[in-house]
Amino acid sequence: MAAGTSNYWEDLRKQARQLENELDLKLVSFSKLCTSYSHSNARDGRRDRYSSDTTPLLNGSSQDRMFETMAIEIEQLLARLTGVNDKMAEYTNSAGVPSLNAALMHTLQRHRDILQDYTHEFHKTKANFMAIRERENLMGSVRKDIESYKSGSGVNNRRTELFLKEHDHLRNSDRLIEETISIAMATKENMTSQRGMLKSIHSKMNTLANRFPAVNSLIQRINLRKRRDSLVLGGVIGICTILLLLYAFH
Repeated sequence: MAAGTSNYWEDLRKQARQLENELDLKLVSFSKLCTSYSHSNARDGRRDRYSSDTTPLLNGSSQDRMFETMAIEIEQLLARLTGVNDKMAEYTNSAGVPSLNAALMHTLQRHRDILQDYTHEFHKTKANFMAIRERENLMGSVRKDIESYKSGSGVNNRRTELFLKEHDHLRNSDRLIEETISIAMATKENMTSQRGMLKSIHSKMNTLANRFPAVNSLIQRINLRKRRDSLVLGGVIGICTILLLLYAFH
């Protein structure tokens, strides 16, 4: 019976690892698709300004279909991995060997963390793609209106060209702002992690000081001596400053 339950647990872990590997590959391809979508639309926009006969090898509709297909596949893999995690949770709750529960719960938590990370990455990449697509659709509509106006009125060609240049400047500014926000968010996460680490160190030092009164007394004496030295140093600096001022205005 124990061997059967052990094999069941190992089968679940094997399924979880296989699904995690598939999700990792899918998410990498999904992220590359979103990146290529943004770059290809930028190139198409520049080509449209100089040539109306250029046809992109992979147009937006093809990439949209690829995006929808990959999104569905990833959602299905996430659902399957969630189901496997749920089965693992049921197994740990019904396991009859208490000594193994801690190890099983640790393994289950690791798989849950991986699932959470993959889910977060998928939704983030999907949201970025949707934002890029909406922005590109809006820009494409504006570009078509400009081209229509440009072809219908040859008098305003110079003004239209200036408008297109300003449009490119706005897109570049938008891209720089997004990169700056990404850097700021990464910095914030790093500072939050460092703050948590410092809090943990401070808590451990307080615990150690409370556990060993001699260490606590030594730390207090060190702090008192530091404050005394600071006062002495401040007094010396103040006296020197007063003497210099008296010498300067004498």
